[in-house]
Amino acid sequence: MLRLSSYTPGSARAALRRGKRMRKNLWFWLTVVLVAAALAASAILLVDYVRPAPVFCDATGACAKMKATALARPLGIPMPAIGLIGMLGIGLAAMVPGRGARLAQLVLGVGGGLVAIGLFGVQAMLGALCPFCAVVDGAAIALGVLSVLRWRKQWDPPSGRLIPGLAVGGLLLAIATPLAIGFQQRILPQDLPATIADEMKRTGRGKVTVVDFVDFECPFCRMTHAELAPLLEQRKGKVRVARKHVPLRMHPHAMDAAKAACCGESMGKGDELADALFSVPPDELTPEGCERLAKQHGLDVDKFRACVNDPATAARIEQDKQAFRDAKGHGLPTIWIDTTKLEGAQDRETLESTLDEAIHAL
Repeated sequence: MLRLSSYTPGSARAALRRGKRMRKNLWFWLTVVLVAAALAASAILLVDYVRPAPVFCDATGACAKMKATALARPLGIPMPAIGLIGMLGIGLAAMVPGRGARLAQLVLGVGGGLVAIGLFGVQAMLGALCPFCAVVDGAAIALGVLSVLRWRKQWDPPSGRLIPGLAVGGLLLAIATPLAIGFQQRILPQDLPATIADEMKRTGRGKVTVVDFVDFECPFCRMTHAELAPLLEQRKGKVRVARKHVPLRMHPHAMDAAKAACCGESMGKGDELADALFSVPPDELTPEGCERLAKQHGLDVDKFRACVNDPATAARIEQDKQAFRDAKGHGLPTIWIDTTKLEGAQDRETLESTLDEAIHAL
């Protein structure tokens, strides 16, 4: 017995409608993804165009080469700002139904695509491909094609407010995230020693970095520490101290004290043991004297002794000495408070004003 197929003209029309709706939704979401990627890359480029030094790009790479061309600032406007406005216009037009929105997207999309082709040509002439520019320009070309398809097929966004609203929120987030990250990054002077810059990066935002090069037997280091320690205690939570050890050969117990300080730091008592090493008479900075201080501050003596004798501790001190040389240190004490170098014994007023200036500049 033959059975008639349940596939009727009505179901065929429904399938066609579903297929058409899927293609339309695919167009919409492709547009959203491409616009979001282009907005994020444009925001990244805008940060590096307006800040005094690049945050995301290599200062001497392809981005810098594009930034040096006349096309970087047409009419004095940074090209990434123009890209942001154009891409946001395409994205918003994609959220709106109707012929006017389709025409607006067509004009912006085709125009942006043609400009992107030209910019790719400029990069080819320069022999340098800026990765963020490539994201923006590649997305612009693809969006130009999608804009033409939307115009010809008369596609409109999904009905209702929820989906377009979520898409708009995603686009705004794609802009806001790179801008927030980029403008929060501190721009350090280019001539700042790498050692100091690295310590400032480890500190992060919201705190001042104090890099203190010390010798525990040095009388001028001791004098400066006596002035600096109470200032740091008063500003606890606003300052991070990185102590680096430069034991001088002229001081017989400086190396023993430096090893003790390194071990106190690795065992969680760095500041306490450093204060103690600075406070006792220099002739007590013997191995036995340092061990006695460690015990007084609750450190396990066996572990402390093992740490002191560990070659890694001596290697750490050699690294600190090299950091001192890299930072163009000439004498002790040398203290960096963020980007300000203080060399030689310092009075409390100088230390306090320098600290407060750095804190206020955060």
